[in-house]
Amino acid sequence: MMRVATAQLPPSEDSDDKIFTTSNAVIVLDGASAFVPVPVPASTYADCLGRELVACLTAHPEADLRAVLAEAIEQSAKALELEPGKSPSSTVTMLRESNGVVDVLRLGDSVAVLPQGVLTDERMDDLDLTPRREYRQRLADGGGYDETHRALLRELQTQQGRYRNQDGGFWIAEASPEAAQHALVRHHPASAVPWAVLATDGAFNTMTHTGVTDWPAISQSSADELAAILERCQQWERDQDPDARQFPRAKRHDDKAIAAVRLSS
Repeated sequence: MMRVATAQLPPSEDSDDKIFTTSNAVIVLDGASAFVPVPVPASTYADCLGRELVACLTAHPEADLRAVLAEAIEQSAKALELEPGKSPSSTVTMLRESNGVVDVLRLGDSVAVLPQGVLTDERMDDLDLTPRREYRQRLADGGGYDETHRALLRELQTQQGRYRNQDGGFWIAEASPEAAQHALVRHHPASAVPWAVLATDGAFNTMTHTGVTDWPAISQSSADELAAILERCQQWERDQDPDARQFPRAKRHDDKAIAAVRLSS
């Protein structure tokens, strides 16, 4: 049996982050803007992808997660008339319990925390692109969110675009089902995973920076308690570090989503 509590800031309809659930799975998505003008917003893409994932998992609850993701990407691209390289994208983190096994899929830098540790996909960060290092250093030095910062982000996105869904680069859900075959998947006996916490980087990064890391306790939280955690993160960003000197980050407030999962046999 799986019990799930969730929270988002801002609410899902106003956010690029999305959370979906089925009877035995949790899906956390973080939509990202495209590198070029596209026909739909990142939020629309993430919402469509999430609904397709739910449909696939409901119809085939024990299917290989990479195959489920490939089908959802393909159907979303068709529904929204998207083309590879010219579309918004999304991270994908899925946790599913089936036949005594917990499967965890990651594509992109959202996070799953289990008793075994923190699981994510670091391939984009591993590129270590110069504009990323520069914008983080400028923020730490007090540069703030000025036009130079925005220019560095534009250059970073341009450079990332050259590596997106390419061998030797990073893989993300967009318009090519092939990306699903490069997702990272781990399997655990269900008896070893009594709890889990799934989160987008906007929630996880500020939580860890401010020391909100008692994951077993967080996994037992109600929806209201999770919402309070996200609100405290937002308040800290606003009141304690508005210019991101202590914790350099691309945006003062990234969208935040978190799911607390309890599993029992």
